[in-house]
Amino acid sequence: MGTPYPGARCPLQEQRARWARKRACTARELLETERRYQEQLGLVATYFLGILRAKGTLRLPERQALFGPWELIYGASQDLLPYLEGGHWGQGLESFCSHLELYTQFAANAEKSRITLQEQLKKNKRFRRFVQLQEGRPEFSGLQLQDLLPLPLQRLQQYENLVVALAENTGPNSPDHQQLTRAARLISETAQHVNAIGQRQKNEQHLQRVQALLSGRQAKGLTSGRWFLRQGWLLVVPPRGEPRPRMFFLFTDLLLRAKPRPPLHLLQSGTFACQALYPMAQCQLHRVFGHSEGPCGGLLSLSFPHEKLLLMSTDQEELSRWYHSLTLAISAQKN
Repeated sequence: MGTPYPGARCPLQEQRARWARKRACTARELLETERRYQEQLGLVATYFLGILRAKGTLRLPERQALFGPWELIYGASQDLLPYLEGGHWGQGLESFCSHLELYTQFAANAEKSRITLQEQLKKNKRFRRFVQLQEGRPEFSGLQLQDLLPLPLQRLQQYENLVVALAENTGPNSPDHQQLTRAARLISETAQHVNAIGQRQKNEQHLQRVQALLSGRQAKGLTSGRWFLRQGWLLVVPPRGEPRPRMFFLFTDLLLRAKPRPPLHLLQSGTFACQALYPMAQCQLHRVFGHSEGPCGGLLSLSFPHEKLLLMSTDQEELSRWYHSLTLAISAQKN
């Protein structure tokens, strides 16, 4: 058998070299971004939290609602950075995982923080002037407080991407392989939990907005405890006569049809009166036409035990989006 020529490289060695390059690149990115992250955390802790506490511009309940566990998150980054700078990736990240609950707390408080900032900027003239003054400092490079407040949640996503990549490019014989693998798993689990919290908060915002659009006794409490999917205008095609535009709100369990209030109505202009509720668990959905791309729009047939709806749109893409969302809602009720 022939022997490899002297310059030949073993495929295993080449793979290990690729892992090493990717690991080094990921580790460098984690270190550099952590330095920038800690700097921004420190700016908020110093120029906002610290001065607000000293001046008493905001009371303690408002400060806690606005910033949540910001200073504890800042402290966790201060603990992590020396490990990263010393190249102790596994040890540092494993220790950092004991602080992950802070990110869950921060996510749970995010909606309260957003509302508190809006309210205080609107009602508290002293706080509004203070924020404008601090945001004008050269250290913030034009960033506003509302841009900085989501920073920990954005960083958690970066942690997940970088630590998972670091673990995947660390060989099983490396002394910190188990620590990095465990840290990647814990950070990914926390990121998934935080994403779920964010989805619930975003859904709650949609529900509150929709509830504000609906008027009349029949509409009260209709949106509580539901998941919002989409809303929009569709043409209702009656057995006789011309199609009538109606606003539809789709949730995971029902479709709500609403009629706009008269624009000259003194108290309820811009709102919608609920006309009918259709349970998605009893819906049979068909496309009558509109299967192919074209400028003519399409028609959807929705059959319920006691009523049949024909809904039309002149926008082909809009009709396809509605068909997809309705299909999701029907599937959700069957599972």
